[in-house]
Amino acid sequence: MFRKIIAGSAVAGALSLGLAGMAGAATTNTPASGGTPSAAVCAKAANIEARIEKYDAAVTARLPKAEAREAKAKAAGHTKFATYIANRITKAQNRETKLNALAAKIEAKCGPASSGATASTGNTGSTVG
Repeated sequence: MFRKIIAGSAVAGALSLGLAGMAGAATTNTPASGGTPSAAVCAKAANIEARIEKYDAAVTARLPKAEAREAKAKAAGHTKFATYIANRITKAQNRETKLNALAAKIEAKCGPASSGATASTGNTGSTVG
């Protein structure tokens, strides 16, 4: 039994030291952030901005419906459900704000996307076609 305890301690020590060594090696190879982005990263900027605009359009379309559901729940006296809907609305708006900040950051580093996609500003104006 004493041998099993010693063997188990030795294996645990070897694993912990081995994992710590790998973690240390992984952290030393990371490049400094804040440098110029690579061409591959900037090539993806148009796709990222398009996805952000798609999300913005979905939030803009769903927001009035969610607010109406919240008002209806409050009027019916379902305060817990109304709070749940309000929290979801807030979460979606916060996510949209973060994505717009990300789009602005990408545009600042890589310049405007070549496909004509731009960062969403939350404008809900109709298009004339």
